[in-house]
Amino acid sequence: MPGDTKPFEIRFQPASDQSLLLYFGDRISPPTHQKIAKFLKQVSANPVAGVVNLQPAYASVLIKFDLRTTNHDAVESAVRERLRHIEEVKLPAPRLREIAVCYGGEFGPDLQDLAGLHGVAPDEVVKLHSNATYTVYFLGFVPGFAYLGGLPEQLATPRLATPRKAVPAGSVAIGGSQTGVYPASTPGGWRIIGRTPHRLFDPSEAHASFFELGDEVRFRPISGETFVRMATQSR
Repeated sequence: MPGDTKPFEIRFQPASDQSLLLYFGDRISPPTHQKIAKFLKQVSANPVAGVVNLQPAYASVLIKFDLRTTNHDAVESAVRERLRHIEEVKLPAPRLREIAVCYGGEFGPDLQDLAGLHGVAPDEVVKLHSNATYTVYFLGFVPGFAYLGGLPEQLATPRLATPRKAVPAGSVAIGGSQTGVYPASTPGGWRIIGRTPHRLFDPSEAHASFFELGDEVRFRPISGETFVRMATQSR
């Protein structure tokens, strides 16, 4: 539960000669995400000497450091010291990011098949997908791609057996128990159920990604006509 205050077990594991994996248990859950977010904020305010990058995931953080100035033991010791105080860290209220989506048809070529796999009508898939509130657990894969937790269990669906060579930018898709939006055209094996006219990654902007870790996300169904109008206006 989000309000869980039970002690958590951490584990360190070398990932390479210049990186260390920090595991926050083995559960993908809102409490685990909160602990990771607090840790990242703590280290941002009180950096660890020699650490050059932190890459969060669902239940872990990859810590990359400069081997010329530090080592695994020194980084682990410094990180453990910061972990002692992460429950004191206060996180800001999450932003709500709304994404307009045209579901099905040419924009969602896998919607019909996905609905069939679950024995429901496509409209029910749209209702379930758009009624949920999601959390940005982390960004990766390509710049601006947000891994969203909170997909209704009824919609969890295996990835395609053969990935597409090119998924259109803006495609909203489901892969396993996750959902996400492709910010750029790229190969991908998630099942495409719709598309958004929003531009989700713009390297010319100071904040290039539309999403940030910790954001809450809602999807809003729109018609094909509205999609075309919004896409035209955003050019």
